[in-house]
Amino acid sequence: MIRTWHLEDPQQSLVLASHDDRLPEIIYWGAALPEDEDLTSLAQACRADVTGGMLDRAPEVSICPESTQSFPGEPGLIAYDAKGRPLRPAFRFEAEESDDNGVTLVYADEATGLRYRASFALDPRTGLISARAAIESAEPITLHWLTAPVFPAPQLADEMLELSGRWCGEFRIASTPWQAGQRVRDNHTGRTGHEHFPGLILPARGATKTSGETRAFHYGWSGGHRMVAEELPDGRRQIQFGHASGSEPQPDTRFETATLFSAFSQEGSNGCARVFQRHLRHTAPQTSPRPVHYNCWEAVYFDHNLSELQEIASRAAALGAERFVLDDGWFGRRDDDTTSLGDWQIDPRKYPDGLAPLIDHVKSLGMSFGIWFEPEMVNRDSDLARAHPDWLLGPEDQIEGRQQRVLDLARPEVRAYLFEAIDGLLSDYDISYIKWDHNRVLPAPDAAQTRGVYDLFDQLRKAHPSVEFESCASGGGRIDFGILERTGRVWLSDSNDALERLRIQHDAALFLPASVTGSHVGPRVCHTSGREIDIHTRAWVAAQRHMGFEMDPRELTDTEAEVLSTVTAWWKANRDWRMRADILRLESADPAVIAELQLAEDGQRFVVFAGQVTPSDQILPRPLRLSGLDPKARYRVRLINADETSHLSRGTPALKAGAVELSGQALMGQGMTLPWSFPERIRIIEGERL
Repeated sequence: MIRTWHLEDPQQSLVLASHDDRLPEIIYWGAALPEDEDLTSLAQACRADVTGGMLDRAPEVSICPESTQSFPGEPGLIAYDAKGRPLRPAFRFEAEESDDNGVTLVYADEATGLRYRASFALDPRTGLISARAAIESAEPITLHWLTAPVFPAPQLADEMLELSGRWCGEFRIASTPWQAGQRVRDNHTGRTGHEHFPGLILPARGATKTSGETRAFHYGWSGGHRMVAEELPDGRRQIQFGHASGSEPQPDTRFETATLFSAFSQEGSNGCARVFQRHLRHTAPQTSPRPVHYNCWEAVYFDHNLSELQEIASRAAALGAERFVLDDGWFGRRDDDTTSLGDWQIDPRKYPDGLAPLIDHVKSLGMSFGIWFEPEMVNRDSDLARAHPDWLLGPEDQIEGRQQRVLDLARPEVRAYLFEAIDGLLSDYDISYIKWDHNRVLPAPDAAQTRGVYDLFDQLRKAHPSVEFESCASGGGRIDFGILERTGRVWLSDSNDALERLRIQHDAALFLPASVTGSHVGPRVCHTSGREIDIHTRAWVAAQRHMGFEMDPRELTDTEAEVLSTVTAWWKANRDWRMRADILRLESADPAVIAELQLAEDGQRFVVFAGQVTPSDQILPRPLRLSGLDPKARYRVRLINADETSHLSRGTPALKAGAVELSGQALMGQGMTLPWSFPERIRIIEGERL
């Protein structure tokens, strides 16, 4: 007997099939099938042959591969009973629940008393497929591994693209060739991590940023993930995602994965990116319109002085800032990073009259007020740690990070303390924004800690629905769709180096829209790279995303202030459509150029950012081909920062003289001829459909 299930939209089909009531496998995931496709015939056509050296039937690469089927690869469930004996269920169909956009399948095993539940849903607005799994037991069991529903990897693929990185160097694309065996990531930092973003991109052979079949995955979990990308000895391939191993140390009767988000595209990785970006634009809780952000960290660090902060706020407002964020240093006796985390009371030495004088001044300038917290952390030198040493997570002799430890948020009393402290401040003052930091990895992965963090966020958001939260974790250490169900913005990287940011933002756009991605104009000399970068470049790179400033505005010359004010005004004039735009990464024929196109929802306008990072190998710029346009439509394009063109650009390319009208096909097939540029500069081209 064959059972089949079909999720579809105009662009794709996902088909599951089950033989003899065993767990189903995904037998098709790709371009939309015809309405009259015979799914039973499709399931029969997908059955594998048998030859020498094999079992008499090839075990299915099911949504949870079972060891009882003598599966030759990574099983989907590894668990033990109360006596430490391995549990090897043989699940059989029990029930299903379905609607127009999804299906939930329930399977059971009488011998072990286990029940398995898998859910699939296809969002008709975005084309995003979400899948998750749960295991239930009549008696407590110990879980070592549970994968979210398994997807097959395409056979016509030669590589997998992962996103690795480090502090101040996040979202680096790394290519790994497919070969027999396993590619395993197991992130034990206890947070999403700088090191391995929980995503995977599988381009078919010949696919690029802008064309070709591509499939992509993201595991929406903030506590560290495990990924298995495996090619079996028979050549079939599977993709598994779940919590990091060891995340569930305590026996329980129910365990559940986070959601695995999946996207399919015939338009290269841009098509998958569009799906992920649109999902977050719909779901991330955020204010609208997005306000221009000012953060005082790189201006004052821990040295808080009310009159100086008021002066800085005045200058930031004059430049166009609409939100002022008071960063680390306002609480306890926080003069450096060795003390006071956990003591969330205003420092009377720095603020003898509380925060009211600063907030009142900020509001008088027309700005809203935000503040920094790091609630999950504690310094040993704090009143909290002295009063509650049992609230600290991990062993006594652990290595500290930034002179701090982690609070055990699995404990309700810890969450209650933190809620009371944060709720009290939000109730006493007009605070509309919290920058929520996380500057230390956990002693060990712990799913209960992550669930506790989510619970605390949910409590605070319920009590203060108008307050927006930002996820920061030494920059990009906690960016995932799980945290973005609760936060409206992420701090992409602690690096404000505009050239580093150009690359990080470009590759992070594989998953993140502009509206959630904070990007700030840093100081003239970047404090993480030591590099001095021109104000034009710093301003335009920040304007690519949710724009802000993070430097001492008193350092700006009159010319620099004018440039920053002009770019900020342009950002404000265009933010409404750009914060809803799709970011399409462009294929640059010149590796020295990093370029993207932001296309409006209605396709009527776009803007191109083309950054010249280093000198080109050839003398003249290569034409830059655009993407995502209507080939039959005509567009007017113009270089809006032509006044920044170098005097060494002595020719007459059309964009230097004014607007140019071309077809979408010409812009995508041949491209635009850009004026010559110095390195470390960026060119901005606006386009509108005629």
